[in-house]
Amino acid sequence: MARIPGAVVAAGGLVGGYAAARFSGKRPLGGAVLAGAGAVAARQWRESTGAGTAAALSAAYVAAFAGSHPLAKKVGAWPAVLGVAGGVALASWTLADRHRHRA
Repeated sequence: MARIPGAVVAAGGLVGGYAAARFSGKRPLGGAVLAGAGAVAARQWRESTGAGTAAALSAAYVAAFAGSHPLAKKVGAWPAVLGVAGGVALASWTLADRHRHRA
């Protein structure tokens, strides 16, 4: 069974976590989505690149979540979330996914 690339999982976790919190009105639900996707992505990163890169990408994931809050005050919530999700996806693809998913 083919895996979903870590870049997609991580970006989906950031966007999905925000969407879950926003549309349900329950921030803990958004946090659960964010944490679950982050754990899956971290496991994939560790398996494909080792602990060091996985730790760096996990830190980027958490920093993106934290950084989206002040960024949202400047550009709006959705643009902030989409921007940081794209940044994490690019980092994941560059450091982990592109090597693993070559045909």
